[in-house]
Amino acid sequence: MADPLTSAVSDRICAHMNDDHAEAIALYAQVYGDRPTTEAAEMVDIDPQGMTLNATVDGITEVLRIEFDHTLTDSDDAHHTLVAMLKQARQKG
Repeated sequence: MADPLTSAVSDRICAHMNDDHAEAIALYAQVYGDRPTTEAAEMVDIDPQGMTLNATVDGITEVLRIEFDHTLTDSDDAHHTLVAMLKQARQKG
């Protein structure tokens, strides 16, 4: 059974993404955050409506809020949504 998106689950997802999928987070910033010159990014929060990233763009760190196309229901929905967004971003890039 999937976990609801509590702050503890958000922390777990963010840690996993930052440790294992840094290139995906940068791509989210480039494509969905409309920052094509993003050099690096980290996920700082995820909630049912979207994710918050710290993105380094042209040497300056800025906070980006990326909204999802639907309200996430749980951690499984978050996983599937992030994977789908990554596939779409790779096709656009």
